[in-house]
Amino acid sequence: MIHTSLITAATIDPKILALIVVAVVAILAIAWAVVRNRRRTELRQRFGPEYDRTVREHGLGQAETVLTQREKRVERFSIRELTVDERERFITDWRVVQSRFVDNPRAAVNDADALVTRLMQARGYPMSDFIQRAADISVDHPQVVNNYRAAHEIALRERQGQATTEDLRNALIYYRSLFDDLLPTVRPAIREVA
Repeated sequence: MIHTSLITAATIDPKILALIVVAVVAILAIAWAVVRNRRRTELRQRFGPEYDRTVREHGLGQAETVLTQREKRVERFSIRELTVDERERFITDWRVVQSRFVDNPRAAVNDADALVTRLMQARGYPMSDFIQRAADISVDHPQVVNNYRAAHEIALRERQGQATTEDLRNALIYYRSLFDDLLPTVRPAIREVA
């Protein structure tokens, strides 16, 4: 009798078993959604306007994959601080670029582009094609990467003779925003999400 009652107690009603399976699946789905939403929030906070741009370009799910891949790629770089001397040289070079604008805006914009590229290289960003450089910069400088893209677009139009002086002035302003963001001697801290 005792042996039969143990078997009966160990046998679970199929309806209860189904409810348990459904509950476990629901809990796992909720946990997955919470983790995914948390990661989405972290990416949105870290990348700011670049997150929205990437979502528009790739769609929500793919954008998060793209941004996560960017983070992993940039983590492998040896981004370094500038020495005080390097920083001062870059500031001096920027002043020269800026002073040239009045007499030769086209040359000044081309020089600004080259100076920003040199600064990125000095900090440790690899010099690949422009699209990859902008993607790399977006990880640590998401607030100004769109300015970099806009400045680059104006510089390309200038090379085709299609940029106005006002366009060139804007390009110089855009380059300056990235230049200022890259110039600190300390790498920007990654924002922690609490």
